[in-house]
Amino acid sequence: MSTANWKTVTAEQVEPNRRRGGDIRVVLSPKTVGSTCGFGGELTLAPDEVVTEHYHPYSEEFLHVVSGSLRLRLDGATFVDLRAGDWFLVPIGVRHRLVNVGTADARVVFHLSPLAPRPELGHVDTEDVDTSQPQLSVGGGQ
Repeated sequence: MSTANWKTVTAEQVEPNRRRGGDIRVVLSPKTVGSTCGFGGELTLAPDEVVTEHYHPYSEEFLHVVSGSLRLRLDGATFVDLRAGDWFLVPIGVRHRLVNVGTADARVVFHLSPLAPRPELGHVDTEDVDTSQPQLSVGGGQ
């Protein structure tokens, strides 16, 4: 691979998305760097803030808590408490919802793979979202 194709992207360079709650920034994606097998970025949640329930029919989601305290709800009934330094894998098709249960902002790094066949198929919302906000766009597809 030629270094001409290499690109560094910071979270500040991409638009935040608040449709599902929190400040979600897709940093590395087909849209930003031409990735072909997944996408990743970071999430910041204020205390008591929520990322609404959704699932990914084609992708696993890898979560790494950088700072803060979160409660992850899986399939509407199982709760997992996550703290700074924790990693968690959300399997394909598992509904999940995050809430910041701490007193400070929480930061999470995430990665989803593989990509859905088309970007609009990648997320299925199972809880109301803020429809005044744009759809999350990762671009590309397989």
